[in-house]
Amino acid sequence: MLQTLLVSGYKAHELGIFSDNHEGVYYIKKALEQRITSLIDEGLEWVLISGQPGVEMWTAEVIFDLQLEYPNLKLAVLTPFLEQETRWKENVQEKYQEILLNADFVDSVSRKPYESPQQLRVKNQFLVQKSDAILLLYDEEKDGSPKYYLDAAKQKQEMDNSYEIFYITAYDLDVLVQDEQWNRNE
Repeated sequence: MLQTLLVSGYKAHELGIFSDNHEGVYYIKKALEQRITSLIDEGLEWVLISGQPGVEMWTAEVIFDLQLEYPNLKLAVLTPFLEQETRWKENVQEKYQEILLNADFVDSVSRKPYESPQQLRVKNQFLVQKSDAILLLYDEEKDGSPKYYLDAAKQKQEMDNSYEIFYITAYDLDVLVQDEQWNRNE
């Protein structure tokens, strides 16, 4: 049974998105909402993120909206290390702090500020181990930061073939955009 879902994907800048008003954010959040809602029906209780700007922060916003309809759905933010937001822009830091305040569980995998990339690898392994499945906004044709989660997820899947890897791809987003435009024109 799928109770805990790790959600990640590209950082906003990897998608060329530099504002939450970007049209793409709407479609990404819609795709996340559809996928997560379908998994709630299968018993999903917890969504895990590490709090990165981009897909992970948008996931948090989707979860907060879904919690109005599904009050048993919970969000855990497990950061790789303390104070991960210190180098982010002020508006991103504010949004991050709001997410931490509203999350159901917040902790850091490493109880120290950033020291080395090893902390990120440990975080990837830890979050994959703590989840029953992963949902990645990722396209294997377009390299990026989600690749590291995918590597850890594939390793876990080799040892535990019940571990599921779900994707939201560029194709999925294109279909969603076309459907939305079609529905608007009717």
